[in-house]
Amino acid sequence: MTTVLVTYPGTASTRFDRKYYVEQHLPLVNKVWGPHGLENIAAFFPGSDGSGTIAVCLCEFRDELALSTSLQDPETKAVMNDVQHFTDAKPVQLKASAL
Repeated sequence: MTTVLVTYPGTASTRFDRKYYVEQHLPLVNKVWGPHGLENIAAFFPGSDGSGTIAVCLCEFRDELALSTSLQDPETKAVMNDVQHFTDAKPVQLKASAL
């Protein structure tokens, strides 16, 4: 399994529409990457005051090939372009693999 964590750092003035993120963006991610081996997607929101890390998305892929194939899908551009619809924060992506 290969895991990608996407964090959204922010301040009290950072726009982040949780409803859009959960109801629109995450289903889009699943639709585009699911066929390539995205096995699980989950999000949580650790910052209650809107500062620091305001959202974390956990994407679990079957393996490295599934992640690579997902990122090469032409629809990945739509996933990335959708970010502007729910936040003005710049996402930070981190990849983790089993040792």
